[in-house]
Amino acid sequence: MTESLSPTIDLARDLIRRESVTPVDAGCQPLIADRLSALDFKIEPMRFGEVDNLWARRGSSEPLVVFAGHTDVVPTGPVDEWSADPFGAEIRDGFIYGRGAADMKGSLAAMVTATERFVAEHPQHRGSIGYLLTSDEEGPAVDGTVKVIDALMGRDENIDFCIVGEPTSTTTVGDVIKNGRRGSLNGQLRVIGQQGHVAYPHLADNPIHRAGAIVAEMATVSWDEGNEFFPPTTFQVSNIKSGTGATNVIPPDAHVTFNFRFSPESTDEGLRSMVDKICQRHADNFTIDWSLSGLPFQTDPGVLTEAVRGAVDDVTGAAGELSTTGGTSDARFIAPTGAQVIELGPVNATIHQIDEHVRAEDLDKLSIIYQSLLQRLLSA
Repeated sequence: MTESLSPTIDLARDLIRRESVTPVDAGCQPLIADRLSALDFKIEPMRFGEVDNLWARRGSSEPLVVFAGHTDVVPTGPVDEWSADPFGAEIRDGFIYGRGAADMKGSLAAMVTATERFVAEHPQHRGSIGYLLTSDEEGPAVDGTVKVIDALMGRDENIDFCIVGEPTSTTTVGDVIKNGRRGSLNGQLRVIGQQGHVAYPHLADNPIHRAGAIVAEMATVSWDEGNEFFPPTTFQVSNIKSGTGATNVIPPDAHVTFNFRFSPESTDEGLRSMVDKICQRHADNFTIDWSLSGLPFQTDPGVLTEAVRGAVDDVTGAAGELSTTGGTSDARFIAPTGAQVIELGPVNATIHQIDEHVRAEDLDKLSIIYQSLLQRLLSA
């Protein structure tokens, strides 16, 4: 298998070899655009700020089935800790090694080859096929998918079904399918105290003690119970910073960075209000800077979920499990348009890690799953 490479594996390796660290695309989108152009897709590059985006469409009728994903990757980390060149796309023991192999250049390759085979077999397929690609998913996500969606909505170009190629699988390809995601709310808490000498605490106000009490209470709160489709809302602290560097000085302030991954049973407004009340119980002077990364969303079981589970079953013999766990993705920008959205990609065990890799044969399976999905949604 590894000596006789498939078109999917060849394309995946070509994409991995391009050092497309956010927001750089490094020629990934033009490479894909050339393949799609040969299939009579209308190619529309969309650049916003420093971010390259690609919108491509074949056909003009409904339904519009879109493959969505990102060509950018996270930094490699220490290169000398990798067992192979992070951008070498080396194949070893049946695995392709490289940054983006699993997240998510392997998925992009599988999408393209699936589309090529489907169009060859169904040149007059009903509906339309679209591609929405960005180089700004792993970064701020400000000038990427969200901007393309705004442009499409502005001209009444509506997506009916969307498949995002995020690496959702846990053990075997297709065993987990994301049909929703929790919301993500970030907070930057600053507790303001009074600097002073540690030997005279009555003349100071230690903000670390106050921040600690706030965090301790927040860590014990049951924010909600979740529901049938979503786990309960979780709270996590990701950073605490304070101190002057001296051992005998009570610092003037303390900073706490935290995040909520919240279910539809909570709202961002409600969470902010609850946090504010907790802070008031423990601190006289504080500020919180909030940022909402995305609201929770869910595609209810229906046409798309049945089609994708059937496609997975065609290839693996077992329909994938629908899940709403995990982090955020660009699906959060697409779902609010009314599109049915699922996420399906390879095993995610090594994403963002040193020696990221993906089983090569999994990409071939994924390509067949994507092709089966197109057949279920667009064949006459």
